Amino acid sequence: MTTRLARTRPRRIHALAVPLAGLLAVAGTGIGIGTSASGSTPDANAMTALDAAAQQTLHGLTLEEKVGQLFVTWVNGKSADEVNPKNQTDFGVDTPAEVVRKYHLGGVIYFNNDSRDNFDTPTQVAKLSNGLQQAAISSGAHVPLQIGTDQEGGTVTRMGAPATEFPNSMAIAAGRSTTSATQAATIIGHELRAVGINQDFAPDSDVNSNPANPVIGVRSFAGQPELASQFVTAEIKGYQNSGRPAETVSSTAKHFPGHGDAATDSHTGLPRIDRTEDEWRKIDVPPFKAAIAAGIDSIMSAHIQFPSLDPSGEPATLSKPIITGKLRGELGYDGVVITDALEMQGVRELHSDAEIPVLALKAGIDQLLMPVHLELAINSVISAVKSGDLPMQRIDQSVLRVLKMKLKRGILTSPFNNPALVAKKVGTPANLATAQGIADRSITAIANDAGVLPLKQKPATALVTGWGVASTQTLADRLTAHGTKATALQTGQAPSDDLIAQATEAAKNTDLVVVLTNNLGGFPLQNKLLQALMATGKPVVAVAAQIPYDAGYANPVPTWLATYGYITPSLEALAKVVLGETKPSGKLPVDVPAGADVNTVKYPFGHGLSW
Repeated sequence: MTTRLARTRPRRIHALAVPLAGLLAVAGTGIGIGTSASGSTPDANAMTALDAAAQQTLHGLTLEEKVGQLFVTWVNGKSADEVNPKNQTDFGVDTPAEVVRKYHLGGVIYFNNDSRDNFDTPTQVAKLSNGLQQAAISSGAHVPLQIGTDQEGGTVTRMGAPATEFPNSMAIAAGRSTTSATQAATIIGHELRAVGINQDFAPDSDVNSNPANPVIGVRSFAGQPELASQFVTAEIKGYQNSGRPAETVSSTAKHFPGHGDAATDSHTGLPRIDRTEDEWRKIDVPPFKAAIAAGIDSIMSAHIQFPSLDPSGEPATLSKPIITGKLRGELGYDGVVITDALEMQGVRELHSDAEIPVLALKAGIDQLLMPVHLELAINSVISAVKSGDLPMQRIDQSVLRVLKMKLKRGILTSPFNNPALVAKKVGTPANLATAQGIADRSITAIANDAGVLPLKQKPATALVTGWGVASTQTLADRLTAHGTKATALQTGQAPSDDLIAQATEAAKNTDLVVVLTNNLGGFPLQNKLLQALMATGKPVVAVAAQIPYDAGYANPVPTWLATYGYITPSLEALAKVVLGETKPSGKLPVDVPAGADVNTVKYPFGHGLSW
């Protein structure tokens, strides 16, 4: 059981403490309040108690406190009391704790980028989480926070090493083991909860049916709905049903109604999906149906136009026909629906920042993630309620869903973590070994026409070139660790003639050349590099270090491997395959077309060589 820290517990005991003692007794097994042992069928008695406890809390909240529960935002800083000038700019206060208290926030989201960085060490994150929970409980609402992050694995990883890092979703699906998916999600969820993060905005439940998709790609499990559905279900089991409520996290299936066919990045524009409604049901719906059947706590909306589902042109986030009609009505989902980030251009293309939150709530959304101007957004909702434009019933409905999710996940009963235990739970040797095993099963041999692999003998030297400063160096380090002295020469996505010449010259003095590519279709100069290196006569292994579709664009390259990402475990797995210490066992989770000709499949779904 998660240890509560006496020094951080507020003097005022949360109003639900007594009712929740009975609620936990009803739940019994600790698998999750309101779920059966399978995690899929709610127990009627527990759900009744859950509803009653949520109603009790709701009735104690003012309008402002209710509206605060509907918002999730970033905060600036690595401790709750850190004075960060960005908080004044963004929120009009100095510290993360003051942001939480001022707005009675329902949730916060952690980031690890240059402009918003909440991560230093796992222990530091645990202390930050405790400080923010203290602020929430001591604010007017007295309701602990939903603390979330995007920990999908691979490309989208917020809490990196020394926490356990897992490959991208597509890499896990390439290994074809749903057990591995559940193991990965279990470890991710337990490590997040150990540092006070109680919601993971994962798994990505999109079917990546468009090879040119600029924002989903390897974040998706597969290009076919059946395989994607199996892995979505497996990960939800790991996130939500792998322990007591205080050990698990709320999972979030994203991005409804399906972002997999987009040709535009919704961060920078408004994608339009031109599938028919029947195609949508066949391709995009199955993973979300599977998520709902698995008892998913929350679903995230997409900022995409889907004319066959709503001809008005509204993005799905603001579309009542899509959110209330399709998700709530047709699919029968009654859990929390949260928007994708409201600072993204896809949702801001047609409406002002003041209009967006009100329109989202009218559409059937429950939580509003990362509005550009938090105070404006909150005031817009409050004004809409006071004017009668938004009925109070609509607000109460969403607040109840949020409270029930917090109750179900044990957030209201166990909001604090114990920083002293973090090192024993995060990045453990057993967890790291599991992650490496999953990565080892993901490497896919797409082509081996010249019989370069397996190598007849271990090379004394190797050149690692192509895309990525960190990725080329990491792979060179891993090859060296396995007995082949390797050097790195990064040439980037658009290698210049000078860099190509340098790589070609370096190749002449080595036994093996490994070339990492990333989005060869969008950056074709990488193909020029490949051709120049093959002309040296040296054995060349090309590696799709992100999307496997690169193998369809090359002219001709006889040896192709795919890693579906470039985290260290994936590059370690690659090094072992290249040097013959392990055999590739991955199978393509997508069709790889012949370059831009999406109607011609060069390497089909399920393809994968071994030796």
